Amino acid sequence: MQLAFTAAELVALLQPRAKRGATTEVIRGIAALVGAQSGDLSFLGNSKYKNEVKATAASVVLLPADYAGEPKPNQLFLLVDNPSVALARFCSHLEQQLWPRPAPGVHASAHVAPGASVAASATIGPLCIVEDGAVVGERTHLQAQVFVGRGARIGEDCWLMPGAMVAAECVLGNRVRLQPGVIIGGDGFGYELVAGRHERVPQVGTVVVENDVEIGANSTIDRARFGRTVIGEGTKVDNLVQVGHNVVIGKHCIICGQAGISGSTTLEDYVVLGGQVGLAGHLTIGRGAQVGAQAGVPSDLAPGTTVRGTPSLPLMLEQRLTVLRNRLPELFRRVDAIEEMLKKPSATP
Repeated sequence: MQLAFTAAELVALLQPRAKRGATTEVIRGIAALVGAQSGDLSFLGNSKYKNEVKATAASVVLLPADYAGEPKPNQLFLLVDNPSVALARFCSHLEQQLWPRPAPGVHASAHVAPGASVAASATIGPLCIVEDGAVVGERTHLQAQVFVGRGARIGEDCWLMPGAMVAAECVLGNRVRLQPGVIIGGDGFGYELVAGRHERVPQVGTVVVENDVEIGANSTIDRARFGRTVIGEGTKVDNLVQVGHNVVIGKHCIICGQAGISGSTTLEDYVVLGGQVGLAGHLTIGRGAQVGAQAGVPSDLAPGTTVRGTPSLPLMLEQRLTVLRNRLPELFRRVDAIEEMLKKPSATP
């Protein structure tokens, strides 16, 4: 990563509430508070690291607006509402410099069917396939080896990374971001046992991914058996997540890595699933519910619920049970000792 920003350029870009100190150093890197060197940009994203600010050698530090300390000589403090968000916005600007969008057009090795519609401002990369009837919107960028199936529709300002697939008739809204290997619209997992054999149930529905959704590498969103599988506006899906057929995920949910959501389950808005969470099918997970990592959820969750464990239990109950489980060996030793004492004949007067 190569970068070079003066302090004045950072101030103009980040628009801090206030600044303290000054530096003549050019910012050439980003680093954590510990280990940062002169020429680095750092930030205080978690208050538990507050004591590290005094010792950091970073030339520019992003800090909360209420931070009271003073910088060292040749060090600049930028006071912002949220240092982590400020750093993210700086990195967004940096990202555009590191990986600029290529010029619009269709690469010579790509295949775009005559009946497809590709916006003049879109970019179709090497070895992509866009089938008949598909639509690719304005300023959308398909990197290498992206497949867009027959009749699929991709909105504006989307970014599909290498190896992503949008199957026939599936729909992406605007500003959707698919990491490498994402599959939108693979068959749902549906079979009926007939005369001792598993007979495939055709999956003839579709997938709708709404605006501002991001989906991590190698995650799969299954086509509905009928109707739609839906990923709601603003939802963020991590890597290696399985979303089953006819699942409906609401707006602004967070789905962490290796989570699995069985068919026909509904997640209302602002649900959070930790890593490796498993949801049974045909459930409703209420608005704002939070499910801890590796929890297995067999039944509906009320809005605002926080659970963990397998099967999932209310958070405080599960934490108490965890403490008690750790005390079980000592408890059994005490019970054994009491039983041995009770077996002894009582002393006679």
